[in-house]
Order: sequence, then structure tokens, then C-alpha cells
Amino acid sequence: METRRLGNSDLSITPLGVGAWAMGGGGWRFAWGPQDDRQSIAAIHAALEGGWNWIDTAAIYGLGHSEEVVARALEGVSPRPYLFTKCSRVWDADGGIHACLKRDSLRRECEASLRRLKVEVIDLYQIHWPEPDEDLEEGWETLARLREEGKVRWIGASNFSVEQLKRAQAIAPVTSLQPPYSMISPEIEHEILPYCAATGVGVIAYSPMKSGLLTGKMTRERVANLAPDDFRRRAPAFQEPDLTRNLALAELCRQTGARHGCTAGQVALAWVLKHPTVTGAIVGLRSAEQFEGVRGASGFSLSEGELSEIDEFRARPQS
Repeated sequence: METRRLGNSDLSITPLGVGAWAMGGGGWRFAWGPQDDRQSIAAIHAALEGGWNWIDTAAIYGLGHSEEVVARALEGVSPRPYLFTKCSRVWDADGGIHACLKRDSLRRECEASLRRLKVEVIDLYQIHWPEPDEDLEEGWETLARLREEGKVRWIGASNFSVEQLKRAQAIAPVTSLQPPYSMISPEIEHEILPYCAATGVGVIAYSPMKSGLLTGKMTRERVANLAPDDFRRRAPAFQEPDLTRNLALAELCRQTGARHGCTAGQVALAWVLKHPTVTGAIVGLRSAEQFEGVRGASGFSLSEGELSEIDEFRARPQS
């Protein structure tokens, strides 16, 4: 399978990797509702058998549970995939989530992630959110020290602006940026992607199918019946007037894919991967069946006519 070098690292990653956000399960503020750990493990195994070679998780997903599930899935697995995780979100005994970029806190987070993932080194360690902004320099310097100490191999950012990337790079090189990017949310095309292209920062896009909206499986009824603790109940993209337009875009993706024997999700992923600055895209998986619906996306290309059709739809004024 094709691989791409991630930024300034020696990591050669497949265009698609496993996203383990929903694998954190339910019962926390940004959950996707209940999740069966056995299904999560089966999804990881299916993706690895299909040739994907990296998994992206975060300490905050399920308040540590996602990292533990990933570790269980990788017991006895060889060769091992690259493991990417994130820090800067901590929680208290009541499940309250707080932002922290203080040195001692990030060190504790790193040790906890190493323990939950059952590894001696993390392949890519990322600041999840650059908050509080005034502590960004302290946080990035701490990640640089963790790399020098051999706790992590490479360090990356997530949800940083161009200005914040520049501040981090003044301290230590930024291997990668993880921003949201999809047909529905293309905002990074204006400043962030050009900056990453010019500076050699790798880009790992998250939410390329906009949290399931572009899979072709989402319906108005399904949205109405999301679990009470599913964060998408609060997400603007799942509310009117955006929902109607987003479902119409998903239908266009379905029609486009049908001409090639592909799914709407494969079309959405191919659209993201077409950008030359995007190194890879995170695909959130909850089952082996979901993997089957997207597995061929990295080898599928949209024609110029199909790209124009999608662009024309996106350019239409909101009705």
C-alpha cells in the first residue's frame, strides 16, 4: 500500500489511519454514545489486516478508555502500527474536563498514556488543543523535552492556527498538524494548508467525513435518535439549517460513488486526500463493517468533472 512521509519525521504512513475517538465509549462529555469494546478491537484488526499502519487516539477519549482499548487490540499484533496520541485535556474525579499545558501536567499525561498504551515510546505525541493560549510555549517546550528524553519519537500539534504554529516552531520543529478538514469544513484551505506546504509540516486531517454526515448512512431519523450522550446532538453541522444541506451533499457523494461502485464515504475521503498537502486522514471506526465501507478510498480518484460538480454544489448559496 502507498505510504507518505509525515512532515520532518521518519514515519511513512498510509493515507488512511484508524481514529479511536468513538472507541472511548459513552458517559463523558464528548462521547459518541455507547460502544462495544469487542467491536472496536475487531475494527482495528480489520484495518491493520487491510494494510493501514497507524492509529490515532487521545488520552481524553473516554477519559483514558480509548488508549486502553487500543492496547488490548494490539496484544500479540506484529508488525505493530504507529501509535499517535494527544495531551492537554485532563479530567477530574467527577469527569469534568479541563485544558492544561503546564509542564508537570503534560509529563503526568505522557506517563499515563505510555502506561495505558503499554508502550515505551509514543510515535507521535500531539497537543490536542492550544489552550490556554498563554501557556502554549510552556507546553510545546515540554513536548520537545519529552522527545529529547526518548518518551516520544515526534511531536505534533492539533487545532493550531498559523500564528500558534509559528510560536511553536520558534521553540522546536513541528512534525505535523491535525486540523479538521472535509467538504463541509474546508476552512484550512485558505491559510493553514498553504503554510504547512511552505514549511514542510505534515497534515493529518480529522473528521474527513464530518463525524459520519458524509458516510451516506446518516439520515434525519438517525440524527434524531442519536444517543443522549452523543456529542453530535450539540454539533452545529447536525442542526438546521445546516443539516439539510449536509445531507444533500452526502447524497451527491452517494450518487458519485455509485458510478464507480464506491460508497459516499469513499468519495468524501478521496476528496480530502486529493489535496497534495494532506499526508493522511483519520477514519473513525466503530466496527469491522465500517472499515469495509471505506477501505478502498485511498486508491480511488475523483475526475475533474466530479470535483467540479462537488465544488458547484458547495458554492451554492444556503437556501
